[in-house]
Amino acid sequence: FPLLCAFCKTTEDSLSLSLSLYLKSQVTGSFLSHNMKQFWSPNSINKNKAMVENLQSHGVITSDDVAKAMEAVDRGLFVPDPSYAYVDSPLSIGYNVTISAPHMHAMCLQLLDKNLKPGMRVLDVGSGTGYLTACFAVMVGSEGRAIGVEHIPELVASSVKNIETSAAASPLLKQGSLAIHVGDGRQGWAEFAPYDAIHVGAAAPEIPEALIDQLKPGGRLVIPVGNLFQDLQVVDKNSDGLVSIRSETSVRYVPLTSREAQLRGE
Repeated sequence: FPLLCAFCKTTEDSLSLSLSLYLKSQVTGSFLSHNMKQFWSPNSINKNKAMVENLQSHGVITSDDVAKAMEAVDRGLFVPDPSYAYVDSPLSIGYNVTISAPHMHAMCLQLLDKNLKPGMRVLDVGSGTGYLTACFAVMVGSEGRAIGVEHIPELVASSVKNIETSAAASPLLKQGSLAIHVGDGRQGWAEFAPYDAIHVGAAAPEIPEALIDQLKPGGRLVIPVGNLFQDLQVVDKNSDGLVSIRSETSVRYVPLTSREAQLRGE
């Protein structure tokens, strides 16, 4: 299985998924290990439920709530080419960004599981195709609120269309407990702050202060941090407002930057 990033390259297998697909994905939205681990081969999974079951069997999903949300929100509705929807790899969605690999989405949902209970509020920065925002919305339910922020208007428009095709997420969009907004995610979305959970789908050189400010006491922020070398960092704010930060794993994401820099591929 060939995987390329800015600083490493493994040898090419004979697997059928083309090299060009991986070049476009830039291996962003994935965690890095010594062998650039992937959880299943491209041709082995072709159904959403089977994808979730594989993530469970590999220990990436341990929460019943996470499994139910990922089963309810079909990833095939949120990718440009449904034939690659259940491949455990990031995929290009245009505008120099990707949708993360399924194992990465599952990992972030697991890390935020306790902060995604019914009635809670969650912010998704860099919401892309709307897939993970929809999963968040299903977990917090109609009494909660899930907000996606994306600075590419075309992606916001297409993500809303994607969500409208999801039987699980569409009703939440219609009633207003799920919404996607055009904006600079580095500034968060103050209107519905503070949030029990914040997820960032692009790598920041440092954690934006606005996101820490918008995190509720008892809340958790999950964000990739770094430039060439990146770590998925978990930020917890205790009841007194004190913040603790730990690194979960090494990852590779596109940069969290301005709309103009993103479109230039910087």
